[in-house]
Amino acid sequence: MTENTWTRWPSTEALGRQGLSGARRLLAWAVRMLVLGALLWGAFADQHVHGWGAVGAAAGVLLAAFAAWALFRTTLAHRLWPSLGLVTVLMGMGFVAQAAGFHIPALVIWCGCAVTALERLPMVTALPIAAVALASYAAFNTDAWLTTAATTAGMALAGYVLRLDAEARGQAQRLLVQERAARAAEAESAALAERARIAREIHDVLAHSLSAQLVHLEAARLLIERDADREQILQRVVAARGMARDGLTETRQALSALRGELTPLEDFLARLVDTDSGAEVTITGERRPLSAEASQAVRRVAQEALTNAREHAAGAKVAVRLDYGAHEVTLDVRDSGGSPGELTGTGGGYGLLGMRERAELLGGSLRAGPGEEGFVVTLKVPV
Repeated sequence: MTENTWTRWPSTEALGRQGLSGARRLLAWAVRMLVLGALLWGAFADQHVHGWGAVGAAAGVLLAAFAAWALFRTTLAHRLWPSLGLVTVLMGMGFVAQAAGFHIPALVIWCGCAVTALERLPMVTALPIAAVALASYAAFNTDAWLTTAATTAGMALAGYVLRLDAEARGQAQRLLVQERAARAAEAESAALAERARIAREIHDVLAHSLSAQLVHLEAARLLIERDADREQILQRVVAARGMARDGLTETRQALSALRGELTPLEDFLARLVDTDSGAEVTITGERRPLSAEASQAVRRVAQEALTNAREHAAGAKVAVRLDYGAHEVTLDVRDSGGSPGELTGTGGGYGLLGMRERAELLGGSLRAGPGEEGFVVTLKVPV
């Protein structure tokens, strides 16, 4: 044994009742009642016990029971000196009982002190106490020496086995607490991840849509203040209305994604290109369902890339290609010509910047820039 093993207390979880099954609690109470019954029987079995002797015997039994209860409480709180004091009181009561002719209660008290010390006290103090208690038991026991020796060894072994069992139960309780804490932390982490996901959906859908609407509405306000042509003002208002309609559609799609009600990715891309007469979609590789985050990233990039193609390469043909690879899914959107406009200098529109952040959070990548004929957007997401 190491020095720590000699001096350390059994854990609070080991000494407490937490984790005890109903059967073990019932057995513990049965043992307590058996010990109390042995004390009472030993105190009142003799016919000569009557009068003040009976009162003294009853008071002694109650005092021993109270001292034992107090010993359990002080050992549970790891209070060494009060525990040693209570053990000393119980041992002394055993000698007083033996001197007064109460042989059986004395033996029961000594055995109880030995077992309790081995189970609940640090070993450096438990061993001397158990040795004194069992030596007293052996010295005053009237059974044959072989029976006494077997009983003494059995009591010592029982106390140590109870200690090992209590420490194993305490370790199990600590592991259970750690597991519950880990599960709580995991649940909190999952909740934070879900909040971050919702925040990204709101940002990707509303930030782009509302900022574009604001630009058009502000332009309309300036045109009105300058008494501009009605058609110019109407054009800005209609553009803002279109942005609001598209934003509402995307918001509904985002809510469906958050609920897990996504349509198959292939069907989504097919409907997306149906709205653009110059676009076509190609699916390659073994099709399989993607995670909600990966699927939503592909949808958002496809939407944004087609929107940019219509705005900055009007009339150009757009090819959408989705490839299911062994370890990643690749989305490639490219147009056949037209001027890349402002995307050339920035490497992507405002929405594509958000999509790039989304892809990087998933461990993927997004590239947007001029290609051989037009503008190319390539998304790679690990699966």
